[in-house]
Amino acid sequence: MEAKIGMIVRSAAGRDKGRFMAVVSTENGFVYLADGKERKLSSPKKKNIKHVTFTKTSVDIDGMTDKGLRRLLCEFTGEEE
Repeated sequence: MEAKIGMIVRSAAGRDKGRFMAVVSTENGFVYLADGKERKLSSPKKKNIKHVTFTKTSVDIDGMTDKGLRRLLCEFTGEEE
């Protein structure tokens, strides 16, 4: 599957394994991910595209804040903020 900006993905490897994040940008087999808490939108995590699992959910991240992203991901995972 091809990564697109705004897609919600789940980390499949690394110390953030199992966490849901949003794709901020893509570049040559890598995705840049943010969750609004550990990784802010201003400093996303670079991750190999092989190490993420795609979901069918996509959101518009234009103009979104870190707090808005946290809320969105909490609703998606069913956890509290």
